[in-house]
Amino acid sequence: MSRLSYRLQQINCWDIELCLFFNRLNRNSFARDLFRLVSRLGDGIFWYLLMLLLLLSNPSAALPAVTHMLAVGLICTALYKSIKGKTLRPRPFNVYPDIICNSQPLDQFSFPSGHTLHAVAFSIIAVAYFPALIWLVLPFTVLVALSRPILGLHYPSDVLAGALIGATLATFSLYLI
Repeated sequence: MSRLSYRLQQINCWDIELCLFFNRLNRNSFARDLFRLVSRLGDGIFWYLLMLLLLLSNPSAALPAVTHMLAVGLICTALYKSIKGKTLRPRPFNVYPDIICNSQPLDQFSFPSGHTLHAVAFSIIAVAYFPALIWLVLPFTVLVALSRPILGLHYPSDVLAGALIGATLATFSLYLI
């Protein structure tokens, strides 16, 4: 076995074990209900509501931020759908019977986590325009990221990849303005 193959096997084992660890948390009804709610809000509800509230509270200051968030959101969606279509990684609950899915997946593939990708991208942009929002968006983004393996929808590596892609796209977009 090559050194690279061995390292990849180690990473895969770590990914599965961590996924199982997080997924066990959803056996607690409070945790399961909390992360289902966070996941549902992370479908876009939280972000669209935040954009609407920003526009209602200060339209002239919020319009550039909201426009920026929507543009990056569209790019994020196109990119993550393209990646999912190429990698075709099955969701963990479809591969490992010990992993329980406690939420309806939006599609059948897991890599990368679109929820995490969008949450990280939107958070970075929102905080760049409105630094005081960090107290709201940072905890929500962390909860969204945690919800994915807890609900059995993603491996931790899916979440990490989504976070890295979202951070890269958002940061790059901020340099363009």
